[in-house]
Amino acid sequence: MIGIFDSGVGGMTVARAVEQLLPGFPLLYLGDIARTPYGTKSARTITEYSVENSRFLVQNGAKIIVIACNSASSVATDRLRREFNIPIVEVITPAVEQAIARSRTGRIGVIGTRATIRSNIYEQKIHGQQPDYKVFSRACPLLVSLVEEGWTDKRETKMILRRYLHDLKNQQIDTLVLGCTHYPLLKHLIQPRMGKRVTLIDSSAATAHFLKNYLEKSPEFQPTASHDPSRNRYFVTDLTETAEHIASRIFGRNIQLLSI
Repeated sequence: MIGIFDSGVGGMTVARAVEQLLPGFPLLYLGDIARTPYGTKSARTITEYSVENSRFLVQNGAKIIVIACNSASSVATDRLRREFNIPIVEVITPAVEQAIARSRTGRIGVIGTRATIRSNIYEQKIHGQQPDYKVFSRACPLLVSLVEEGWTDKRETKMILRRYLHDLKNQQIDTLVLGCTHYPLLKHLIQPRMGKRVTLIDSSAATAHFLKNYLEKSPEFQPTASHDPSRNRYFVTDLTETAEHIASRIFGRNIQLLSI
């Protein structure tokens, strides 16, 4: 069973991508809506939340954990790998690899929460492979809350995005990493503001492909031909009407969220 956690509903973009690529693997999801957003919190707090989330997933049968949260991936991955004796997959490495592969000019932009940008994890990983590449980062602290509220088409969201993206556009980047799993829900607003020449890197899709490749090389993980994806379980720490609406929108079907 694949366990996936995020600070809220954004990680469901990862779960949906995994479900599409790996339909034979049962999924268990935990969205920590009661404590979202993570990106404004300290590294210590995010790490403790991540340990608690991972413990819940393991206790309910997860044999591999996907950290579907950039903020948690940037500060908690090492602790989780020490704490739990199962594979831990984070969302940053797959996005970095895809950004490097797609960039034509070596000018890469990254948007994320304050915690992710403050960690400099994207710059470190990109420069670790391509020291001459230029990385331009921008914290976008309001976007997670706007997505969690379902404001993905509001005029206010468009205005805030325009302000966040202005400096990055002026840097003439050719690739923009959506460094938060909530941000794919805003792709339809981000792309026209960046222009067609800028490639958007969706960390959700990149992570799903990374996980697929990993599992194919790991004989201990085998799919079940009879598994029905509709039996996957989705838990949240706070059950809201907005969360149910966003979940159904992401998956294109009614999703029953279970409260813990």
